[in-house]
Amino acid sequence: MFLESCLPIFPSCTEEWYLILSGILGAILLIYSQFVEPEHRRDIIRFLGAGGLFVYSDYVSNTVFMIASAGIGLAALIEFIEILIGVHKHLPEDLKTSIKRHKGMKK
Repeated sequence: MFLESCLPIFPSCTEEWYLILSGILGAILLIYSQFVEPEHRRDIIRFLGAGGLFVYSDYVSNTVFMIASAGIGLAALIEFIEILIGVHKHLPEDLKTSIKRHKGMKK
């Protein structure tokens, strides 16, 4: 058939629809996380988006995509935990005090 390769192949069962929807939702959440202001919310949204993309990449059996999405998810989870326990600091004032403290420890 002419243009047969251009037509999409739709999933045949409900499980495939859920896997494809998890990939679409994961991509939307990952993009949306760039625009969220509070950093702890950004990390949660990024973690959920990376999880959705990981499920989809497992479905399509793409190892490189699985490693990339797992890395993004792990980094977001670690940063969220750092914020939760109070270790994560990156404000200029916080950086200045930590640099002064570090220089004082060197002397």
